[in-house]
Amino acid sequence: MNHLKANEASDISGRNVLVTGADGFIGSHLVEALVDLEANVTALCLYNSYDSLGWIDDLPQAVRAQINVVRGDVRDAAFVRNITARQDTVFHLAALIAIPHSYVAAQSYVDTNVMGTLNVLEAAREHDVRRVVVTSTSEVYGTAQTVPISEAHPLQGQSPYSASKIGADMIAESFARSHDLPVVILRPFNTFGPRQSERAVIPTVIRQALDPQVTSIRIGDLTPVRDFTFVKDTAAAFVAAGTTRALEFGVPYNAGSGRAVTIGEVVDLLCTLTECGKPIVQEVGRLRPPKSEVRELLADSNRFHSATGWKAKVDLRDGLAKSVSWWRQRVADGLVRPETSYAT
Repeated sequence: MNHLKANEASDISGRNVLVTGADGFIGSHLVEALVDLEANVTALCLYNSYDSLGWIDDLPQAVRAQINVVRGDVRDAAFVRNITARQDTVFHLAALIAIPHSYVAAQSYVDTNVMGTLNVLEAAREHDVRRVVVTSTSEVYGTAQTVPISEAHPLQGQSPYSASKIGADMIAESFARSHDLPVVILRPFNTFGPRQSERAVIPTVIRQALDPQVTSIRIGDLTPVRDFTFVKDTAAAFVAAGTTRALEFGVPYNAGSGRAVTIGEVVDLLCTLTECGKPIVQEVGRLRPPKSEVRELLADSNRFHSATGWKAKVDLRDGLAKSVSWWRQRVADGLVRPETSYAT
């Protein structure tokens, strides 16, 4: 974790750390980073009847052997109180994140993202947790009114998902103000890399490019602008948010690369990296409602960088190449399903 001063990185060593949403894309990478820093990690994975631990199942056995895995749900306040006892730091990543589904199931996003966050904060307050890191999202800004986007940019709920995350951010802010809870709000911009599901644009394009059963690459709007950060860098940002002493509580911090590209440019680069000549087909069914589409996201992460020294290290092309390599292996190992829908 070369983003951190040595003494601050060592603050996490030997400490009891809870990661909610550990079974997810970013959560599993954060768990790896924390194990590497010798933290005592409790990984909360969403309970399911298949006995699956999500992406925790894909971690090397040497890493998994050092994790205390618990199954449950952040919507259960009593359960969250129980697992938060004796934790020094809580990284709260558990959330519903698929924007398209939020249009048809908004209440479930409020239940998980707002009430789940409230449960985590109440538990942290009850057990005197030394720091909580709450995961926000660049989607709370909506379409950029000014770029790059600083933390002072207005918040705009352009989807039920983003509205639920705004609500969670405000709950976190209120607990810092009302109860002096040491909570840091980390606002990652678009993260990508190995283990990301096909609901996101980069893995869905890679999968279609590599899958011999697919004859074209189906995609939605190619014109939105995004700031993409490789997942290892995002995990490092979480560690910095959980350890750096100079951070203020109850205020958001952006974490992005500071580089903007259109979705179309990313698709072109992926086609180059995969040596794919399949036609690109734009599908109307993949488009967001017109007033809901976020046209441009570009991070101003200067405040977070000044406080922590964190900066994205992996450039877009290298990160995409790592993602393509991971997907090549999955396709070769037969770990993709032919019936998978390529939702963006």
